Amino acid sequence: MNIRPGTPADKDALHDLWQEFVAEVPEPEGFGPDTWEADWAELEKHMKGDGCVFVAEDAGELVGFLDADAHEPGRWQVETVHVRPDHRRRGITKELLRGFVGSARSAGAAHVSLEVLTDNEVADAVWRRLGFEPVEVLMAQSLDALDLRLGDAPAGPSRASTHVQSDDRVSVERAVSQFLPRLEDPTVRDATGGWIQIVDPIFDADRDAHSRFARDLSDRLGAVVVALALEVGAVVRLRLYERGRMVDEYLSVPNYYESHDMSDELALAVNPTIVARLTGADREEVRRVARTAASPADLPPAEELYKELAHVMGLEVEA
Repeated sequence: MNIRPGTPADKDALHDLWQEFVAEVPEPEGFGPDTWEADWAELEKHMKGDGCVFVAEDAGELVGFLDADAHEPGRWQVETVHVRPDHRRRGITKELLRGFVGSARSAGAAHVSLEVLTDNEVADAVWRRLGFEPVEVLMAQSLDALDLRLGDAPAGPSRASTHVQSDDRVSVERAVSQFLPRLEDPTVRDATGGWIQIVDPIFDADRDAHSRFARDLSDRLGAVVVALALEVGAVVRLRLYERGRMVDEYLSVPNYYESHDMSDELALAVNPTIVARLTGADREEVRRVARTAASPADLPPAEELYKELAHVMGLEVEA
C-alpha cells in the first residue's frame, strides 16, 4: 500500500472515488447536491498548498483519498476521507491521516476539525475513537417548518371523541362515572355499529387528558378504545388502545408541533394492519386515508380527513 500526495494526474481516479463517497454519504435533504466540478476545484486548490490531498494506492489503483483544507491559521479541516469498502479495516484511513498530520503540522497547524452527519453512526464512532469531540452542532430544518413556528400559535377549532368497542352502555356509563371528577360534562351516546361514543369538552382542549381517559377506560373495560381528534383545525390524531395499552398512534403531520427524528416520525404513521384488526376497517382504506405529510397543505383539509378516518373505522363523529 502506497500513501502519497494527490496530483492533478489523479483526476479521473479521484472522480471515481468521489462518486462512491457521495453515493454512500449523500447530503441531507435541503442541502444542495455536491458537484464534481466544484469539488475538483477545491481539490486542486488544496493540492497547490491551501490544504492537502493524500491518496492510497494499491497495485497502481487508487483505493482511497483524504482531502483537507487549510481552514484558518492553526486549524486545518478534514473535508473528505473515503476508502473503498473492499479495502477497509486495513488501516488505510490511519495512514491517510498520518500524511495529513505531517502536512498540517509543517504548515504550522496545531488542531484539526471535521464534520460528521448525525445519521452517519459508523463514521461518528470512528472519529470518536480517534479522540475527536463535538464542539458545535449544525442544525437545519425546512423554511416551511420554520415559518410555521414563527407564525402565530395555532388557533383553529379542536374536536375530540372517545369510542369504546361495546354495546353495553350500562357498563360504559358505570366506568365513565369513575372519571367524573376529571370531566366537565360527559355524554355517552347509544351504540352505533358496535361502538359507544363518549364526548366531553375537556377532550377538545386537553390532548393529554383525552389520551389518559381513553387509556384508563380501555384498561377498566378490557376493551378496544379509539381516541380520535381534530386538533387546532390543522391536524388529525388517532390513538388506539387495547386492554389499557396504546397499540398505535397516528398524527397526520408528525412534525407539526415539534421536530422529530426519523424513527419518531415513522412511529406517528398509522399501522393499517393493527387498525384493521381492532376496528374491522378495511386495511387498504386505512392506508389510503391515514397518510402523513410535512405540512397540512399537503393533505386534504383536516376537517375532511377527520371525518373520513372516522368513517373508515365505522365511528360516528360530530358534523
